[in-house]
Amino acid sequence: MQMSLGEALRLTLFGTSHGPRVGAYLEGVPAGINIDEQVIQQAMDNRKPGGRYASKRREPDNVDLLSGVKDSVTTGEIIEISITNKDAKSKDYSFLPNQPRPGHQDMVMMKKTDGKADLRGGGTSSARLTAPIVAAAAIISPIITKLNITVNAHVSSIGKINAPSISTCPAKWESEECQQIRCQDPKSASAMIELVEQHRMSRDSIGSEVELEISGMPMGIGEPWFDGVEPYLARAMMSIPAARGVEFGKGFEVIEMTGSEHNSPWGGDKENPVMLGEKPDGALAGLSTGSNLYCKVAFKPPSSIPQEQVTLNLETNQQEPLIVKGRHDPVLAPRAVAVVEAMAKFAVVDLAIRGGFFPE
Repeated sequence: MQMSLGEALRLTLFGTSHGPRVGAYLEGVPAGINIDEQVIQQAMDNRKPGGRYASKRREPDNVDLLSGVKDSVTTGEIIEISITNKDAKSKDYSFLPNQPRPGHQDMVMMKKTDGKADLRGGGTSSARLTAPIVAAAAIISPIITKLNITVNAHVSSIGKINAPSISTCPAKWESEECQQIRCQDPKSASAMIELVEQHRMSRDSIGSEVELEISGMPMGIGEPWFDGVEPYLARAMMSIPAARGVEFGKGFEVIEMTGSEHNSPWGGDKENPVMLGEKPDGALAGLSTGSNLYCKVAFKPPSSIPQEQVTLNLETNQQEPLIVKGRHDPVLAPRAVAVVEAMAKFAVVDLAIRGGFFPE
C-alpha cells in the first residue's frame, strides 16, 4: 500500500498503531536546514491536548532521526523519522477481526488485504500515524519561517458551539481551558469543555471542526488545476483520519451570495497589488493571492465509544452487540489542530519549492 504525499517534498508513512514503531521517510528537504530537537518535541507535545478530552494512551513521542541529519543540520538526503510505540494495549482489541467496529476501517481493510492486515488500534489507518506527520512539519518549519509565512489553527466548533473567526481571537493560549481544548476564544473554550464533558459522561462522542489561517504567502504559490493551493490543501486535510469536509474562504456561504457580493476588488498599485474587502480569497485559480487563506476542516464524532453498538460477527454471521474497550478521544478537533497545521506547512513548502520560492 502506498502512503505518500508530495512531489518536490515527499512524505511516505510507515508503521501501525500497535506495531513496534511509526515513522516516515521525508524526501526533498534541502541541505543546510538547522534542526532543533526541542522545537520538534514541542510540536509533538502540542499534538497531545490535556484534560479529559483525549485518549489516555500515554506516548512520550520521542523522535529519532535515523538518516538525513548530521550535527543537527540536514544533509539533503532522505530523512528517516522513527517514533517508538511504548503504550499500546493490544488486548483491548481481542474482538478483532471477528467483530469489525462500526465506523472504522476494520471490515474494508480486511477485504482489501484478504484478512492479513493488523487491525489493532486502527493499524495503518490509525491517527497514531499523524505523529510522524507532525514531526516532519517541525523539521521543515525553518523553511516556513524563511518564507515569512505563518500557519495557525484552533478548534472553531464542537457540536453547535461555534467560536468567532480565528482572525479575531486572542493569541494562543489565553487560559488553561483554551490550551486544553485548543480553542483561542476563552468563552467558547469554556462552553466546549462543558459540552465534551457531557458527552464523555454519557459514554458518547461529538463532532468538531478546526479552522486554519495561513498568512504571509507571497502571490503565486501553487500550480493551476490539480496542485493548486486549495486542491492540495484539501487533499492533505481530507487524508487526516476522520476528516469529513473542507471549505475555504467563505465556504458554502457562497451558495446564497451574488457575484457582486463575493468578488473582492484589487487595490494597491501595479508593483504591490492587494485584494480588498472582507475576508478576500487567499487563492484564485489555484494560486495564492497574497491575502490570508482560511480553511475549515470538519471531523466526525470518534467512532470508538464505550457504549453498546451492534456489528456483524464474522464467525456466527449474525449481528451481535459490541462494546469497544480501550482509550479513546470523545472529540477529535483538539488533537487535530497540530495535525492540520502540520499538513498545511507541508503543502505550502512543497508548492513553494516547486514554484521556485525556496531557495531564493
